[in-house]
Amino acid sequence: SRRRTRPWARFAAPRPDVPSFLSGLTGSFAQKADENPTVAMVEAAYRATGLDVRYVNCEVAPADLAGAVRGAVAMGWLGFNCSLPHKVAVLAHLDELAPSAAVIGAVNTVVNRDGHLIGENTDGRGFVEAMLTRADPTGSRVLMFGAGGAARAIAVETALAGAAHVTVVNRDAGRGQELSDLIAGRTPATSDFISWDHTIAIPADTNIVINATSIGFYPDVDAHLDFDSDTLLPGMVVADVITNPPTTNLIRAGQERGCITIDGLGMLVNQALVAIKLWTGKDVDGAVMRAVLEDLFGTAD
Repeated sequence: SRRRTRPWARFAAPRPDVPSFLSGLTGSFAQKADENPTVAMVEAAYRATGLDVRYVNCEVAPADLAGAVRGAVAMGWLGFNCSLPHKVAVLAHLDELAPSAAVIGAVNTVVNRDGHLIGENTDGRGFVEAMLTRADPTGSRVLMFGAGGAARAIAVETALAGAAHVTVVNRDAGRGQELSDLIAGRTPATSDFISWDHTIAIPADTNIVINATSIGFYPDVDAHLDFDSDTLLPGMVVADVITNPPTTNLIRAGQERGCITIDGLGMLVNQALVAIKLWTGKDVDGAVMRAVLEDLFGTAD
């Protein structure tokens, strides 16, 4: 039978009297891989924790995804991240889905257990962990811009963390309504959909406002969400998934109006913390990763 216990053990705790020249391998499969800063922060965390593990960014086209997955298994990778455009397509190459990933319908982290590939989604969990440092979503009313892969993960995990209601705002009505129906049907939260064909006013009873779109991401740093910023009220939580730059126009608007703001760096760090734990069985220092990102992109504080 195949051994399934602690596949990372030989990388996490090497014997000092027996040198090894075989490092554990992790990485990311994506297009535009050169824009992914995860490699810098994860490798810094590995070094700080003394893990003999590497993280490699790989440029993988959709037609090559199957080959990349087979290669990772053949080379004994501990696991890998999937970024755009592979978060849904990779499902066809996996043996098992974690419960939340099955609900979300997308995977950003794959764990290799002796050739048995398990799909996880750490995007939403990373967002919730970052939010919990500033606010508790229990009983909250959430308004979220976007209905793509990141939005699906964030909406589902926020609902599972206790949000009472999630309003989805999206330009593609079909995709937005689908996500709203998913939230209402597969989580304890209620949900509705607003078509984003006009300037959005934030309802006064909203507790949490989330940008889960790419609006404001470098190099389009001057882009604005089409909403009335004057409807942000003091005490609302305003969160953005954009990491570069951390201080987006949405974050700036929230700061100016007395809101509690959460930048995208926290989500990126926390989803990596979860992934590393799944791959290596070890907890690493999130502050190390945050410092690397702030050196690269600055800080919203």
